Amino acid sequence: MLKWAIIFAIIAVVSGALGFGGVAGAAAGIAKVLFVLFLVVAVVFVVLGLLGISAL
Repeated sequence: MLKWAIIFAIIAVVSGALGFGGVAGAAAGIAKVLFVLFLVVAVVFVVLGLLGISAL
């Protein structure tokens, strides 16, 4: 998930540099959502790990 967030962030930067504002905005929005989702999942797994509960 973090990999996809980084990919969309790179797409946003490249398309912004080339002047494609709409594509850059959309890619940046997707990257933000994926990054926040990654952070939420990572925090949940850390808490489960501290509690000793198996997530799988």
